[in-house]
Amino acid sequence: MNLKALSYKLRKDVINIIVSGKGGHIGGDMSVMDALVALYFNIMDVTPENYASGKHDHFVMSKGHSVESLYAVLAEKGFFPLEQVLKEFSRFGTKFIGHPNNKLPGIEMNSGALGHGLPVAVGMALACRMDGSSSRVYTFMGDGELAEGSNWEGAMAAANYKLDNLCALIDRNRLQISGCTEDVMALDDLCAKWQAFGWHVISTKDGNDIAELTAAFEQAKQIKGKPTMIIANTIKGKGSPVMENKAGWHHHVPNDEEYRQIMQDLDAAYEEALKNG
Repeated sequence: MNLKALSYKLRKDVINIIVSGKGGHIGGDMSVMDALVALYFNIMDVTPENYASGKHDHFVMSKGHSVESLYAVLAEKGFFPLEQVLKEFSRFGTKFIGHPNNKLPGIEMNSGALGHGLPVAVGMALACRMDGSSSRVYTFMGDGELAEGSNWEGAMAAANYKLDNLCALIDRNRLQISGCTEDVMALDDLCAKWQAFGWHVISTKDGNDIAELTAAFEQAKQIKGKPTMIIANTIKGKGSPVMENKAGWHHHVPNDEEYRQIMQDLDAAYEEALKNG
């Protein structure tokens, strides 16, 4: 499967989900897509067939406002039809709400109040160990989310319990709703921070490169005695110059002109990915 091409196809699905539902956190959806594709199609053992058994790898979307990307990936994976998401997203009474909803197959935790995903993932990883399960636990966090103190309590606990079955990711696109992270609440040096908390740290050169992300996830599987943090250096709005590196696209619904240009850019990137194999 050409996963790079798939990532652009799924970005187009996300745009259509947001336009149909008249809302969504589009910038972060675009920056997290490649890591989600790498996880669900290269790394994690989780399918619609094994999901009910609980004997699978586990994922928590801590930055729950990027749920549209998760819906697109889960639909592609076969957990529910994309047509259902397009028809129901953000409508009254729907289960396809603007943050993850564990009433839907493939979603284990409601999230959206930032800072909760990592602490819950720590508990899940500890539970897997206590049960003698070989399942791994993954969680995806936003960089702006790191201002929440509960993350650092979770970081200490994960290292204290030597949870080498836990792998966390940070979507390091350096933008949040109120601007640049380094202006709002400076984070660097992130590598040094997580290393000081006792984690194995991998910082990607390109957090939108599926091959590099896959290699990072595979490395994490080999680490013993400590959890792994992958800092994915991404581009907010990845896929179209209309959106890229613009804080205003944190939450935005494209108008007709923007929609046409974005889809044209994503179509071109998709075709380029197919051509290059």
